[in-house]
Amino acid sequence: MNIEFSGQTVIVTGAAHGFGRAIAKAFADTGAKVWACDLNEAGLAETQKLCGCEVRSFDISDRAAVLEFVKEAEGAHAAVHVLVNNAGGVRGQVGKPLEDVSESDWHSIFDANVTGAFYFSQAVASGMKKAKRGRIINISSGAGLGISLTGIQAYASAKAAQIGLTRQLAHELGPWGVTVNNVAPGFVRSNPTTERQWSSYGEEGQRQLIDSIAMKRLGTPEDIAHAVLYFASSYAGWITGQVLSVDGGR
Repeated sequence: MNIEFSGQTVIVTGAAHGFGRAIAKAFADTGAKVWACDLNEAGLAETQKLCGCEVRSFDISDRAAVLEFVKEAEGAHAAVHVLVNNAGGVRGQVGKPLEDVSESDWHSIFDANVTGAFYFSQAVASGMKKAKRGRIINISSGAGLGISLTGIQAYASAKAAQIGLTRQLAHELGPWGVTVNNVAPGFVRSNPTTERQWSSYGEEGQRQLIDSIAMKRLGTPEDIAHAVLYFASSYAGWITGQVLSVDGGR
């Protein structure tokens, strides 16, 4: 199977490290023109060095900034062929009792994981409809399919909501040849947040986590990137509204 994206424009959100960086590099390595964004300017600069992509730093919950970014990418290359909504995460939060969760904490995680994905999908929709083709891939989490190892209520809820958004948009955009799918990663040590989470488990907790995985190992950011490449490729042209768990077998 030869997957390549020569001449295609790909937007990757949350590309400063981890999954986003691996996804941006994977697309660049297969010939795509990659446009990457993140709040983390220093991390974005490192991503740019790795894949030569265009980078912009802004908050994806800012609808005007999202629209401007997409317009710039479309203007440079005439169309956006692939959108990967990877940005999200826990925004530095840790698990706490339900009654201690603040309004701002709740909304911050929802904005990062759901609102941003909605704004970006909304921004690329017209261009993809006009072209009668397109791929939107959302990166959720095993937390959206079950409980979250983070213990963060908003994170589990937001990832489940993102999966619901995926299915809804798949039916709305399907008549124009646009597919919308979801990759749900298992636990991967991919950024400072997941490194802290891994350390918090201790040796026994780490062993139990690995023992619960069929393949008896943690995944890598590249494992997630490969699933995204498949959904974005012509091989997945009649697959939409689906959630692919990439978790080593749980």
